[in-house]
Amino acid sequence: MTRKHLIGIPASAASLEGMLELPASPIGVVLFAHGSGSSRFSPRNRQVADDLRDAGIATLLLDLLTPEEDATWRNRFDIDVLSARLHAAARWLGTEPLTAPLPLGLFGASTGAAAALRVAADSGTGIAAVVSRGGRPDLAGAALAQVIAPTLLIVGGEDGAVIDLNRQALAQLGCEKALEIVPGATHLFEEPGALAQVSALASDWFVRHFAP
Repeated sequence: MTRKHLIGIPASAASLEGMLELPASPIGVVLFAHGSGSSRFSPRNRQVADDLRDAGIATLLLDLLTPEEDATWRNRFDIDVLSARLHAAARWLGTEPLTAPLPLGLFGASTGAAAALRVAADSGTGIAAVVSRGGRPDLAGAALAQVIAPTLLIVGGEDGAVIDLNRQALAQLGCEKALEIVPGATHLFEEPGALAQVSALASDWFVRHFAP
């Protein structure tokens, strides 16, 4: 039976609202970093989160921007702010009794992937694994070379320039890494079966790297 907790995490002047969901005896917890123009209610990330919980992984979906902040387009690409907010959420998970003992993974989409990799580059966060879906890891900049957490980049086979950006980012990562291209999928993985492939790849990656 899944336990659900609506939470608020203080992050500088903002309060980040999110939903923490824990299956019975979770093997780890994954913090989601949504992309530009998305939110914790994104049907795509909610579907991936559902599938991760089926694999025994707790999930935290939260909004890195307040509704007022999200109304300004440039805020969605402010990787510094997104990273700082994600860092605050990771620290919260590390102190919350329900999740503190669990390995922590990050799942980032679009610009959220860059924020996830920035956080993973900080050795103090202890990130166990990172997965990017249709992400912009290139926006993490110089932090890519500092990432030590095993990182999986997932891109749709029809996502054009994003494939090239992910390949360039992959070359800069010095950690355990992989690039998976889902044939026929576009940027949002809306094609039949495409998102299920994302979930399967992400679940396998997290389960493998959450193992003791």
